[in-house]
Amino acid sequence: MINVKDVERNYQTGETVVKALRGVNLDIGKGEFMSIAGPSGSGKTTLLNLIGCIDKMDAGEISIKDEAVSKMKKKEKTNFRRKYLGFIFQTYNLIPVLTAYENVAFVLSLLNVNEKEIELRTMAILKEVGLEGMEHRRPGKLSGGQQQRVAIARALIKNPEIVLADEPTANLDSNTGKEILELMKRMNKKHQTTFIFSTHDQMVMDYADRLVILHDGQIVSDEKR
Repeated sequence: MINVKDVERNYQTGETVVKALRGVNLDIGKGEFMSIAGPSGSGKTTLLNLIGCIDKMDAGEISIKDEAVSKMKKKEKTNFRRKYLGFIFQTYNLIPVLTAYENVAFVLSLLNVNEKEIELRTMAILKEVGLEGMEHRRPGKLSGGQQQRVAIARALIKNPEIVLADEPTANLDSNTGKEILELMKRMNKKHQTTFIFSTHDQMVMDYADRLVILHDGQIVSDEKR
């Protein structure tokens, strides 16, 4: 489903060039539940952002569903993200003035889904992530774990084929983090959604069915469980 070939990404810091990724090669199949791990500065978030069509590479190619996303123009990447990709961030990135329901429903409104279907799908996904009865609460009235559940619902509401999660347990205590990982695992099994995590959390690594380790912008280990 995803093919990363000879990908390089460099960043300019003053007069210094930082090589974030150095010729990375990676194939990811449909329905995988995998983690990309490594120390700070290893390139894991950079790789996630490239797969997510958020950043641009300096060399190499990335294709998703046999489409060369690395060659797409900005607008094409935006449309591709909207159609196929879901994102979960460590800071949740919820809109504070909107309720849980509105944060999730907003995604479907961008896709021009009719109001009745928006209501049915939003209420169904909120129930599935354990937030039934909390749909009218704004993020400030929800716990960190509940906010992350809203973020998961928002990522999954459009039935994306791939969900990219950047440090999804970073702001959660260990028990809540475990609940969130178990929730995502269930969603992975039920919907065959491909989950790709960027993490340095050992618990996330332990939950993954495949663990890719980066160090200094290169893959040093790729283990399937």
